Amino acid sequence: MTLSIPAAAGHRSVSAPALPMAERRAIGRAARDRVPLKRLGEWDPAARGHDALATVLAQNETRVQDLVPIRMSRMSASPWTFYRGAAAVMAADLAAAPHTGIEVQLCGDAHVLNFGLWATPERQLSFDLRDFDETLRGPFEWDVKRYLASLVVLARDTGLDDRAGLAAVRAAARAYRERIAFYSTADELTIWYDVITSDELLELFGPEEQEERSARLAKRARRRTSAGAARKLTHVVDGQLRIVEDPPVRVHLPEVAALAGETLQAYHDSLPYERRGLLDRFTLVDVVRQVVGVGSVGMQVYLVLLQGRNGREPLFLQIKEAGLSVYEQFLGPSPYPGHGERVIRGKRQIQAASDIFLGWTSVRGFDFYVRQFRDMKVIPNGELIAPHLVPFAERCAHVLARSHARTGDAMAIAGYIGKGRRFDEAMAEFAVAYADQTASDHRKLGNQFP
Repeated sequence: MTLSIPAAAGHRSVSAPALPMAERRAIGRAARDRVPLKRLGEWDPAARGHDALATVLAQNETRVQDLVPIRMSRMSASPWTFYRGAAAVMAADLAAAPHTGIEVQLCGDAHVLNFGLWATPERQLSFDLRDFDETLRGPFEWDVKRYLASLVVLARDTGLDDRAGLAAVRAAARAYRERIAFYSTADELTIWYDVITSDELLELFGPEEQEERSARLAKRARRRTSAGAARKLTHVVDGQLRIVEDPPVRVHLPEVAALAGETLQAYHDSLPYERRGLLDRFTLVDVVRQVVGVGSVGMQVYLVLLQGRNGREPLFLQIKEAGLSVYEQFLGPSPYPGHGERVIRGKRQIQAASDIFLGWTSVRGFDFYVRQFRDMKVIPNGELIAPHLVPFAERCAHVLARSHARTGDAMAIAGYIGKGRRFDEAMAEFAVAYADQTASDHRKLGNQFP
């Protein structure tokens, strides 16, 4: 008996692979006819088909204009900050070459510092991917290339030489390959329930450091909650709790409160019924416009403060504008009616566990998604992980492989990349070449925005 589940309106129909394992592996091996493994390592600047600086500047046209100078300043700070803000540049570069056609749900911006610790609904810390603004179905190797090239860019940014960066790339490529091989024959539920915990991440450090690091991590996670944010980011004005301004990062604007209130009301209906009831127990008390990240600077982002019924419990939500994924012009449009839904659906597919307040809506012609602010989120620091870059890179590769196995066919991917080191070496060659290209692109941006 075969169970057939019709696709929801507006969504692509997705079915589990029904072919025998040998045929699924053969599909992967056949992809080598389109893209031989050796070709993965090739990088030809002359074949780009676009101007990197023009691609970056074109994104400014749809941003909040008074924030554009902040975006340019942050991106021009270093090759690393340029790389973080230039997902659109790399998307165009990846699309200029043939791809395998083996699709997964792309994170879309899987650079090394877009992996971090998150709280599960059970309040445990899970190591996972964290940024999904560009998520879309696409070729698995695009995520892998963006991730591995970031290791070389970050290594250089933290003062490591290319030998250290290459060691991290090779270790990560091998870890990805080996983990995909494991997932290719694993049970589906084994893949789905696989989680990397904070304890596994602490294994990066020696036994003498682990206890200290564990205590520091737990303390930091406790601070990065709504209660912790309230202690740092609020004060009392005329008897009312208000968010402290920090221009230009956090500012009160007259038009923001009405838009945020309207957005929250519309977002409410995207939550599961029981979560709506939970949200109804909180009252909106303040909202500010917020500047976040590098690539996101200029998008509409609002930090919202709510209070529980007892008048003491704070809840911070972040409302963030979602635009077109940078991959859509090359891979086709998202199947979802709004980009906020695209982001949240992708996030839920990829992450092992997600925030209970995730949701989306469209208001006044803009798409938004909503999530808790911080929610025990601990983002790795480049300087901190640099001495441990190889083992950290391996754990990130584990997460990336799991996300691809959850949303694609690990057997087909395993059939393509094989068991040998040709995949690792090709990816290492590409990572160094693309890091060089990033440095060149950054210099051009710096010349225009010194």
